[in-house]
Amino acid sequence: MSATNAGETAATELTIYQPPEAFVRHAAVSGMAAYEALCKEAEADYEGYWARLARELISWKTPFTKVLNESNAPFFKWFEDGTLNASYNCLDRNVERGLGDKTAIIFEADGGEVTRTSYSELLARTCQMANGLRSLGIGKGDRVIIYISMSIDGVAAMQACARIGATHSVVFGGFSAQSLRDRIEDTGAKAVITADNQIRGGKQLPLKSIVDEALALGGCDSIGHVLVVKRSGAEVAMKAGRDLWMADVLAGQPDTCEPEWVDAEHPLFLLYTSGSTGKPKGVQHSTGGYLLHAALTTKWTFDLKEDDVFWCTADIGWVTGHTYITYGPLALGGTEIVFEGVPTYPDAGRFWKMIERHKCSIFYTAPTAIRSLIKAAEANDAVHPKSFDLSSLRLLGSVGEPINPAAWEWYYKHVGGSRCPIVDTFWQTETGGHMITPLPGATPMVPGSCTLAFPGIQAAIVDETGKDVPNGQGGILVVKKPWPSMIRTIWGDPERFKKSYYPDDFKGKYYLAGDGAIRDAKTGYFTITGRIDDVLNVSGHRMGTMEIESALVSCTELVAEAAVVGRPDDTTGEAICAFVVLKRSRPTGDEAKAIAKQLRDHVGKEIGPIAKPKDIRFGENLPKTRSGKIMRRLLRSLARGEAITQDTSTLENPAILDQLGQTY
Repeated sequence: MSATNAGETAATELTIYQPPEAFVRHAAVSGMAAYEALCKEAEADYEGYWARLARELISWKTPFTKVLNESNAPFFKWFEDGTLNASYNCLDRNVERGLGDKTAIIFEADGGEVTRTSYSELLARTCQMANGLRSLGIGKGDRVIIYISMSIDGVAAMQACARIGATHSVVFGGFSAQSLRDRIEDTGAKAVITADNQIRGGKQLPLKSIVDEALALGGCDSIGHVLVVKRSGAEVAMKAGRDLWMADVLAGQPDTCEPEWVDAEHPLFLLYTSGSTGKPKGVQHSTGGYLLHAALTTKWTFDLKEDDVFWCTADIGWVTGHTYITYGPLALGGTEIVFEGVPTYPDAGRFWKMIERHKCSIFYTAPTAIRSLIKAAEANDAVHPKSFDLSSLRLLGSVGEPINPAAWEWYYKHVGGSRCPIVDTFWQTETGGHMITPLPGATPMVPGSCTLAFPGIQAAIVDETGKDVPNGQGGILVVKKPWPSMIRTIWGDPERFKKSYYPDDFKGKYYLAGDGAIRDAKTGYFTITGRIDDVLNVSGHRMGTMEIESALVSCTELVAEAAVVGRPDDTTGEAICAFVVLKRSRPTGDEAKAIAKQLRDHVGKEIGPIAKPKDIRFGENLPKTRSGKIMRRLLRSLARGEAITQDTSTLENPAILDQLGQTY
């Protein structure tokens, strides 16, 4: 897979990597002509294209006759009169086609213990859980919160909810009691599925006690039961009548369970994501359209074959874990790795060791992980990918945030041995699956670019008025047509859905991704340039600046005012920088360090450790315009350590610029 020759490269300034011949020959989408033919098919008959794929990839109980219903735009419906069950599609049908003994999940625990689960075993586990939930009076339309670490039980719990038509909402195990409480209240969930503890990086971290804390905060009256999986065996408090051990609930439950056949638009799950205003948004996904895209993108972007071992390193608490662990690979009858731990424990060679051990062939991870492993590998040969046998790999993927070209090149060369295509995938919680991505047997790759839209996805770049901008000019990323796996609404708040994603600026016609982007003047390839709203991307996870500001200001005894911005960070992509005005005099030295620690811990408690600001800076006040708006652009320049070029003459207290330059 050679780069283009130096002369060409200099002319275009782009290094283009062609997919290897051998890969192209066997790929699900083979060569650019095949990619273009799919795009043309979608263009010529949009509904027919998606209907064909939905019939090919999904098993329907009642076939659909309606494809797309746009009568109540932007509340689009797909395949609405068809009925199906997501768990049946992921489990039963694979057993029915003779894959019962095939390994569905290779689970590796934090300490290295390995459990293999076949499709038949995963189906039996899921059915027992589904029957257990039914025995507690949970059924179609009820919501269940899942707050658990990466595990077979976590995947089975999601599948069990889908099986009985209950809508699951998974909350990442790193979120705080407050964040969990807010999600329980918003969903009105009937039950929480959790574990005594989770084990990460050799440490036991609490889950059940955080659930107790969340329920004690009030507003969670809808919860009837808390089901607790035994993971660590540590002592946990159990409240009689409410808390049940999962093992006791499952005891004696049959391992068969008739699926609840639901219509295609039935909500499969809710997943909360940060918005630019404080309150997290419950993104609602359908069953039919979502499952179709989960399966289709796994087939085309990852080129999944029956003998592949697929490993997506995301957590099931994020959308990537939903689509590319719980649903996509299983819908195709694939074998996948589920990993409980962290990439740096017991050392930074853990990922490479696991790829070697399990003969992983497709590996999908985030740029943050890659960048931190580059650092470790360059400092210590023992954890460098070259010290491991990674010859089983045939495809690499990147997700969560744009990958910088240097990290892409390292990943390509040192992990993929310069032979594996890299699929740099752009998508969001709201989109359900890949939107812009190379197809590995078709698309020539450019480091740092997510290249071209997935066939059938009408992505475009427009200006503030919604007019297309020419290639080579930056603008706002939109999607012009609805697609099957898109967000259906924000749970309980249809107005906010319209305002957030189908704003009036574009006459409510285009889906607004919230990202800026540019297309290369020559290739037409997309590059994502960053958020256009006040949302930061920290290690691939969206954090609303307002959410963090609210958490800081809620420390009322200390904080008078706070403003949060992002700055580039070599490892996490973006780092959170908080500017804080205290209700007392501005601290310095050790005192400032101690208060900064107190504030970080407070944010960790309010939202979760992921939201702790990396930099905290104290000022007597914040820079504001005459109308009282915080000058965020100025704060961004300060956070980055740039020279201040904008007019600061309106500042009543210019001394604060020096004050806010000091980081604690």
